[in-house]
Amino acid sequence: MKELICIVCPNGCHLRVDEEKDYLVTGNSCPRGAEYGKSELMHPVRVVTSTVRCRDAAYPRCPVKTNRPVPKESIRAVMKAMENVTLTAPVRIGDIVIKNICGTGADLVSTRNMEKEN
Repeated sequence: MKELICIVCPNGCHLRVDEEKDYLVTGNSCPRGAEYGKSELMHPVRVVTSTVRCRDAAYPRCPVKTNRPVPKESIRAVMKAMENVTLTAPVRIGDIVIKNICGTGADLVSTRNMEKEN
C-alpha cells in the first residue's frame, strides 16, 4: 500500500493506493483524487519547467515549459535536449521552442516575452 497526498485540488487528501487490489484508491473526497492516485502509481507524468539560453535579449535565459505533462522517466532526456537550445530575441509567450520534445508528444514552449535588446 502506497500513501500519497493528492495535488489535484487544494484539499490535499491523504490517499492510500493498494497495488494488490487493482490500484484501489481510498481517502479521496472526489473522483479526481482516485484518478490521480491510480495514474501516479501506474504512469506518473510531470510538466517540465526550466530555462534556455537567449541571445540579443535583456535577459540571458528564457523560461520554458512543456505544454503538457511528459512521462516521469523522460524528464532527464527532456532536460538534456534543452542544453543545446539557444533562442534569439524576440521571443513570444507560447512560441514553440522544440516540437514533440524527445518523442513525448509535448512541445517545449516559451513562457515569457523576450524583447530584442537595443
